[in-house]
Amino acid sequence: MRLILLGPPGAGKGTQAARLVERHGIVQLSTGDMLRAAVAAGTPIGLKAKDIMAAGGLVPDEVVIGIISDRIDQDDAAQGFILDGFPRTVPQAEALDRLLGDKGFDLDAVVELKVNEGALLDRVETRVAEMRARGEEPRADDNAEALAKRLSAYRAQTEPLVDYYSEKRKLLTVDGMMTIDEVTREIGRVLDAVRAADAKKDAKAKGTKAARAKRTVKTGANKPATKAKAAKSTSKSAAKPKAPKKAAAKPAAKSGAKAGSAKKSSAKQAVGKTSSSKKVVAKKAAGKPAVSKAGKAAVGKSAKAGLKKAAKAVAKAGKKAAKGAAKPAAGKKAAGKKATQKAAAASKTKAVAKVQTRGKQAKKVTKKRA
Repeated sequence: MRLILLGPPGAGKGTQAARLVERHGIVQLSTGDMLRAAVAAGTPIGLKAKDIMAAGGLVPDEVVIGIISDRIDQDDAAQGFILDGFPRTVPQAEALDRLLGDKGFDLDAVVELKVNEGALLDRVETRVAEMRARGEEPRADDNAEALAKRLSAYRAQTEPLVDYYSEKRKLLTVDGMMTIDEVTREIGRVLDAVRAADAKKDAKAKGTKAARAKRTVKTGANKPATKAKAAKSTSKSAAKPKAPKKAAAKPAAKSGAKAGSAKKSSAKQAVGKTSSSKKVVAKKAAGKPAVSKAGKAAVGKSAKAGLKKAAKAVAKAGKKAAKGAAKPAAGKKAAGKKATQKAAAASKTKAVAKVQTRGKQAKKVTKKRA
């Protein structure tokens, strides 16, 4: 626990500091004691302060801050400390805040002992009388006149610290006019409240950190799942094109069947084309008034060529028909073979007869034209 005790001279800061040291196991740091100790130890800061003090000057703030920095780094100050007599001014308080911030420390509380100045004069007189009764010599500044001067300096320099620490929400005010034991109990009560509030803050901070850690773990755990979903979707999309391949086989089979049927009908189409070409030739020739011998010969030749082509087409169609009829009948008896051969011959004869008839018709047309 790191504390500062504020209050005018004679408010009882020294007495309460000793009780806090005993209760919390911390050290009391007095600027006067620290300066004397630094000078005795011969530290660089102590030697600098020694020269200033020997010349009768006031030790500057940076020297005092340096001495405090060295002191709180010692092992006995690890559990905390009470600053008595420092800071005395707002600039010293600001310098102390910077020092503690650099070391990663913070003040737990600033306890102000509020007293009545008139009562302080009575206390000083009572204390001086008690010391003399015990045979002790009172301090040179422990009298009413010296106290008045010290109170005036306190009001001008140190009292503004009350507002400074109040704005930082570090100030705890205790009625210093109570008895010593009552003041001790009240200080203990307010400090316990501060410690409880700090414990709540720490617990809340830990809870917040734990919640953030859980959220981080959850988000981290969700990422692989997302990747797995993406992998599944890609595998599904990659598997989908396989289905059309199966469907593609059907059009191929159909196209094959269509090709077969087209081959069967090719003979008929050839015959039809031949006859239609003859008709076209006849129509073109009909419009002419006369035909020469060379023209007649050309017409005859074309007719003969058409007949030959038609005959060949019929012959091919007959062969294909015979082959197609022979395949399905391969496993049957010899009687079935003869029947199919007769049917093929009959179809061939009919086809030849048709071609001959068309040829005769074509000759008649050419004769008429001639």
